[in-house]
Amino acid sequence: MFEVLVFMFKNYFTNQDMLDDATLDDVAMEQELSAAGFEQDDILGAFGWFNEMKSMFSTPAFDYSHEKTAIRVFTPSETKIINTDSLGFLIFLQQAKVINDVERDLIVDRAMALNTSLGIEEMRWITMMALWSQGRDKDYSFVEDALFNPRGSTLQ
Repeated sequence: MFEVLVFMFKNYFTNQDMLDDATLDDVAMEQELSAAGFEQDDILGAFGWFNEMKSMFSTPAFDYSHEKTAIRVFTPSETKIINTDSLGFLIFLQQAKVINDVERDLIVDRAMALNTSLGIEEMRWITMMALWSQGRDKDYSFVEDALFNPRGSTLQ
């Protein structure tokens, strides 16, 4: 399913002209994804995953109201699916103020929803999709640089 999400993101969701012209037609997109060789279950799973993410990010953010010294402890099930480099990447983004606590936890939720082991590349894609869905172009570009820059991300 992850490959379907990346394909959708690259080919549909980042094409501003396509988004400006009309709302994406799920039926047409499903046919194109099927023609591209993706399995029906993966396509429907990707649609559900992406729609759930949009729904989560459109809900008013909960204020965690914690002390600045609070630490997020990742559960054993989270560390089983999301590797140490990926968790470090999220913590880096949070410390760089690219994402906040709520966004971090929503990104972790979307990673867990994939129910497969994830590396740093997958976590960067999930983060880019999350930031893009919120219209956060500057932050999206920062993570995109981290994904495609062979030297890794840098603060500017």
